[in-house]
Amino acid sequence: MSTNDDVRPSARLTVLAGPSGVGKDSVTELVRARSPWLWRSVPLTTRPRREHEIDGVHYCFVDRAEFARLLDDGQLLEWSEIGVHRYGTPSGPVRIRLSAGRPVLLTIDLRGARQIRAAMPEARLVYLAPPGTDVRAVGREFDVTVVNHVIERAADELVGLLGSCHLTSS
Repeated sequence: MSTNDDVRPSARLTVLAGPSGVGKDSVTELVRARSPWLWRSVPLTTRPRREHEIDGVHYCFVDRAEFARLLDDGQLLEWSEIGVHRYGTPSGPVRIRLSAGRPVLLTIDLRGARQIRAAMPEARLVYLAPPGTDVRAVGREFDVTVVNHVIERAADELVGLLGSCHLTSS
């Protein structure tokens, strides 16, 4: 006897990465609007909170000592240092969502995508490429390449990769 849980595909971590300025955040916002069931991790940072930012919504703001403790304890899937500030993705919330059957989308830089691949080889890495990119030149470290010719088309392509059974109208 089978239940819906037996036939439901397991949740997957999808990582959207690409060069700076390619439109990762814009594509992610469209994907989230079209797929509200998708969970997006809130990154950690050591930089000061900006006036419009809400702790726990835009970023989780921590001091350098707390960031170092999380890093030393192996609680970050990926991290980077940009200037004097550190950024990272906590592993706990990601793993909790995945074990609960909820797909997760991370929008990070190329270095972070490589760290995710090492930490979670089962993750799907999606490279968001600028227009005019020869997708054959991207390399094998990414599972899928989406060329951002038109932002709405790139978002549709990513939503399709995430699973059409959960789509909502845009």
